Amino acid sequence: MNNKITLKNLANDPGCLSEYDPNSMDFDLAQKWISQFISPIDQKEIISINDALDRVIADDIKSTSNVPNYDNSAMDGYAINYVENDQLKFTIVGSVFAGSLNNLAIKPGEAVEIMTGGKIPSGANAVVPVELTSISNQTVTINKAPKYLANIRKIGEDISIGQIILKAGKYLRPAEIGLLASLGISKISVFKKLTVVYFSTGDEVVEVGRELQSGQVYDSNHYTIGAMLDSLHVNKIDYKNVADNKEKIKENLLNASEEADVIISSGGVSVGKADFMKEVLSEIGEILFWKLAIKPGRPLAYGKIKNTHYFGLPGNPVSAMITFYQMVQPALKKLMGNTSYFPPPTFKVRTNSKIFKKPGRVEFQRGILFKENNAWAVKPTGNQGSGILSSMSEANCFIILSKEQGLIDENEMVSIQYLDGVV
Repeated sequence: MNNKITLKNLANDPGCLSEYDPNSMDFDLAQKWISQFISPIDQKEIISINDALDRVIADDIKSTSNVPNYDNSAMDGYAINYVENDQLKFTIVGSVFAGSLNNLAIKPGEAVEIMTGGKIPSGANAVVPVELTSISNQTVTINKAPKYLANIRKIGEDISIGQIILKAGKYLRPAEIGLLASLGISKISVFKKLTVVYFSTGDEVVEVGRELQSGQVYDSNHYTIGAMLDSLHVNKIDYKNVADNKEKIKENLLNASEEADVIISSGGVSVGKADFMKEVLSEIGEILFWKLAIKPGRPLAYGKIKNTHYFGLPGNPVSAMITFYQMVQPALKKLMGNTSYFPPPTFKVRTNSKIFKKPGRVEFQRGILFKENNAWAVKPTGNQGSGILSSMSEANCFIILSKEQGLIDENEMVSIQYLDGVV
């Protein structure tokens, strides 16, 4: 891909590349184009590790101490000082418990009882697990001579002073929080949270809680998108529902571009007479594409308004969710500075029923992954219509079918993406 091509170039001259079609963007190509036009946020802030879960590290973190910071025992047993490999009996001269600050020393032929984490006495050159010993009076007998330094965790064995332990761009999970705490690090630099404005369009959609009139639908997309944004831990600004009015849409988009890193709308990017979004965006922004060659989710737009990224999701509920997970979420992860993010993997599973599909577009059918005769199998949830939101609730995976594929017969292998890796 030509790195000198800009979004503005493409918006002003859609014919400048043979592979570029804003009215029917290939799925894989769309992901590559979006990635090219996205750079991670650069604003940072210092926060406590108590508040750092699900944030992204902004600067490399170096260790200021060794882990462990003293030689210690990996086992409950006996620390021994042996010289000859055939020496099997040792005189017990003391005990070491985890947390003890005593600095013991043992001579050849001596041993101390030691607990896991206990400080290794000076002179000890191995720890023998208690299960491999027998005790008589003040003598410990071992079954066989251990290897040199067996079961001794050396100072700095896990982490050494000055070592980079977490690189900028690392997403912080509980394991990373624990690692920081183990080094005594209480505050870290993270990227600021993304600010995302979101709203739905359409005079037919009604806020939950109001009584429906004939011809109206509840605004499920608004709540779904809000919940998906919550799972990404961004700062969200709710513009509610924007009427199908060109000036209202323009006003809200311009306002959102002043206060947000990203704008997400739902509905209004199709070809209906009341779908003003395309007209407004052509006036105030640059749009990379209007349609995506996938099913469901064809009417999907991506572009920029000033310096703010814009995603126009389809109005159909399932289409909105699928395009969010497959297109918007990876983009938001990159904007957040999360360099450790990779799209969820796919793997092959046998289908236990026919899957109906026409060649031409990548399809994300909702599926149920289950065990059958001690092997994994998958089946579609049933009606795959883009308005059947219950299909997303029933599904635990996406069945991903390439644009070349047609009818899938029973027992064929298909690619699936487990939903727990996506959401």
